[in-house]
Amino acid sequence: MSTDTFKLLARYNSHANQEMGRVLADLTAEEWNKPLGGYFPTISSLASHLFSGDLAYLKRFAALRPFAYVDHPLFGRTIEKGEILFPTYADYESDRKALDALYTRFAGELTPEDLGKRLRFKNYQGVEQEKDFGGLVLHVFNHQTHHRGQISLYLDILGKKNDFSGIAPLV
Repeated sequence: MSTDTFKLLARYNSHANQEMGRVLADLTAEEWNKPLGGYFPTISSLASHLFSGDLAYLKRFAALRPFAYVDHPLFGRTIEKGEILFPTYADYESDRKALDALYTRFAGELTPEDLGKRLRFKNYQGVEQEKDFGGLVLHVFNHQTHHRGQISLYLDILGKKNDFSGIAPLV
């Protein structure tokens, strides 16, 4: 893994979220909150999970060393596990864009030395963990892709045309 890989993944993440947002912006509040199955049964619950997970990992990553991206007001936000944060897509949109910009900043700050380090943190259950930092960063971007796939399936169920998963436009 290289820092260039993570810069590409950050750009892809932002691009895919923007493309997905074009579809989500047209959903009614009923569609946004409609139970469609799965562990996260609604698009709003998936969006809340993605946002809270991404923010939690950025906070964890800040323990590795001082990063400039932590100066953003989102870092003062506390989120309860399972909390539905966004009643509508419009509520989600600006926070998602801000978080994507933070991931782009974060990727730009990564050094090759960072990627080889270990990160100590507590998981959601409060259990102390130590993991490969580069692997955790890769996990976060994979996590995004995984859940965008779930949202795509939910959009298919709702009869909404969608195709926002390709990385090819960015390489």
